[in-house]
Amino acid sequence: MPELSAREMAIAQAFNDQRGETLAGRMGIKIVEASPQRVVGTMPVEGNTQPYGILHGGASCVLAESLGSLGSALQAGPDRFTVGIEINATHHRPARSGLVTGVATLAHGGRTMSTFDIVITDEDGRRVCTARLSCLHRDRVPGGRAPGEAAPGEGSPTAAG
Repeated sequence: MPELSAREMAIAQAFNDQRGETLAGRMGIKIVEASPQRVVGTMPVEGNTQPYGILHGGASCVLAESLGSLGSALQAGPDRFTVGIEINATHHRPARSGLVTGVATLAHGGRTMSTFDIVITDEDGRRVCTARLSCLHRDRVPGGRAPGEAAPGEGSPTAAG
């Protein structure tokens, strides 16, 4: 990963440590780069296919939303949390094996909302899916936790949707 702040490193590590505890963990999504402007992650095709043996379109959407939500959480800042409010995706070609890589790039970062453009490619660099995710930034309830955040003494927070 490129140089990250301590907060960005903690969030990316918490995301990668999810394993089977969350949907993204069960699908094998791994973060390889994370900043408020750009998040890169991978996901195996195997185990995330439809009956025809190709990558399921819903799996592409889960990868896109996971990357965009993480970027949104980093962009919103430590005293806020984010919730996805819209995702759309265009599926261009099938992926049959290996890893797909998603790159989420900040298109808009405001105080109350962020939007990420996500491009998913196969191992040959061919575009599999193009998605866009918009997330709403919410103020944390005073004394409360953001969704998915561990209670004091329960471990590290997570920040992906």
